[in-house]
Amino acid sequence: MNSEFEQLLMQARACRICEANLPLGPRPVLQMAPEARILIIGQAPGLKVHQTGIPWNDPSGDTLRRWLELSREQFYDPQLVAIMPMGFCYPGKGKSGDLPPRPECAPAWHQQLLNVLPNIELTLLIGQYAQRYYLGKRYKTLTETVRNWQEFAPSQLPLPHPSPRNRYWLTKNPWFEAEELPALRERVHQVLATPSAQHQAPS
Repeated sequence: MNSEFEQLLMQARACRICEANLPLGPRPVLQMAPEARILIIGQAPGLKVHQTGIPWNDPSGDTLRRWLELSREQFYDPQLVAIMPMGFCYPGKGKSGDLPPRPECAPAWHQQLLNVLPNIELTLLIGQYAQRYYLGKRYKTLTETVRNWQEFAPSQLPLPHPSPRNRYWLTKNPWFEAEELPALRERVHQVLATPSAQHQAPS
């Protein structure tokens, strides 16, 4: 890992720009290395992730790893998978689930970090906040955006959030598991089968 990358990652993990708005204080949670091939941009850490400091270390992460057909070892290898949420810290509880990710993070850090991730071949945009930020408002709803995933492939794929709260959405939209998930898994296998990552490609 080069010194420029290490310094920037250390600065991001020490970020305090929205400290006054965080009920449990700042604890930026992100994972990356310059060699990473897949980038996951989700919403913000949940309470369990805040407590452990491990991204996607919850039931949502279990579902996401199943969607991707990645083991925990592969998922948590920063040379394969970079994880950069829209909000780096746990934003606190709202009336129905967690609050939205803090708006300061992405403008402050995302482009700087993307500049030192030159090998990303696939970016997964999970949830409405990541999709609006990176895809704009081409479609009115998350369902419409995800339904038209082929427009953004193969470099970007919009996904619903894998939260247990989204079981109803998955039941109502069976095309996601029937159509997009197989394409997602094929693309993940393809990206990780490139020469620099081949030794850790999914079996």
